[in-house]
Amino acid sequence: MPFSPGQFAMIYAFGVGEAPISVSALRGRRGGLVHTVRAVGAVSTALYRLRPGDIVGLSGPYGTGWDLRAAAGHDMLVIAGGIGLAPLRPAVHVVLDRPDAYGSLAILVGARTPADLVYRDELESWRGPARVEVTVDRPGPGWHGAVGVVTALLDRLDLRPGQTSALVCGPEVMMRHTARDLLVRGLAPQCVQVSLERNMHCATGHCGHCQLGPLLLCRDGPVAGYDRVADLLLVREL
Repeated sequence: MPFSPGQFAMIYAFGVGEAPISVSALRGRRGGLVHTVRAVGAVSTALYRLRPGDIVGLSGPYGTGWDLRAAAGHDMLVIAGGIGLAPLRPAVHVVLDRPDAYGSLAILVGARTPADLVYRDELESWRGPARVEVTVDRPGPGWHGAVGVVTALLDRLDLRPGQTSALVCGPEVMMRHTARDLLVRGLAPQCVQVSLERNMHCATGHCGHCQLGPLLLCRDGPVAGYDRVADLLLVREL
């Protein structure tokens, strides 16, 4: 693969700026990189408005990916909050493509509203080969699924400590609470991986904007074992 699941690229919208965007899939025989963009700021809105044939700048991929080798032979638990499913999606593809290399696969997804859910059709296609549970904070008309935070979905699973690896991505507060709950349920910190986000500018570990304690997340992350970052995430100033 031309990238490791969990890595990101720096995408430049000409005349506006650039932003780190996770690689969310490969496309076509040439292995084109797919990025999922939600319009929330100037750069992402400019990228969102692009049309086929428009030109962007792109460098990368950068950073660390999900350590799927270390998770081989384990049950896989993927937990996503909102657009956090984007960098997890390639890891799901790898696990689904190699059922002999992993145990069971459970995917827990949380979003603010049903309209905020990404890859809805793909989530349905994952049901069967994987256990898929979805929850929203604010249900709308016609929603018959779970309501509440994504960590509440853990009560539906029978986790096997020592035989389960978890990949977690979403808002930082969600990842802290999720990792804490997984540890309470017996998972070791080194079996929980999180994808962290800071203000990345250079993507090569030189400018220091993405520093988290001793880590530069564009180089030492964004994916890291919870055993490496648990104490850092408790420091408000970081």
